[in-house]
Amino acid sequence: MHRSKLLTLLQAYNPTDHEEIEAKQRMILFVEQNADCFQRSLAIGHMTASAWLESKDGSKALLMHHNKLNIWCQLGGHCDGDCDILAVALKEAQEESGIENVAAISTEIFDIDIHFIPENSREKGHYHYDVRFLLRVTSNEEFVGNSESKELRWVGKDRSLLPTDSRSVVRMFDKWVQRG
Repeated sequence: MHRSKLLTLLQAYNPTDHEEIEAKQRMILFVEQNADCFQRSLAIGHMTASAWLESKDGSKALLMHHNKLNIWCQLGGHCDGDCDILAVALKEAQEESGIENVAAISTEIFDIDIHFIPENSREKGHYHYDVRFLLRVTSNEEFVGNSESKELRWVGKDRSLLPTDSRSVVRMFDKWVQRG
């Protein structure tokens, strides 16, 4: 079953945050009930993969000001049929940052979130079932923006410098800082 690897990852994930505990239950049910959960064509929602991308020395994380949604968030995107969610997170981090040398710090889930994407001219409102991984830049490359972002920004471990108060992003930031 093409969903078994993701279900195994989700089962092994032990969130402590009440929002994530609820999201884990909803996400498992969604994956179990929708064989096409990795397809963007599933109109009610679909799986996405994201990266909390830290700098080579681990002192900063890269955030993007999303062009279409007009929000600050982590790098990430649609699975578009790929059921290897970690591979999607790595690919999205590379594409959206322009940094080729990116590696997973861990193959375990770092964070999960379910968020609503409002209706737009191309699609109805739907949910993104987002699985996030902790990744690191492994070279001295500089980031290069693309059409998906208004801006990319390295953010240090001082929460007052975080350009958003989105609970989803702040939760990942706090986890990252707590890791040391």
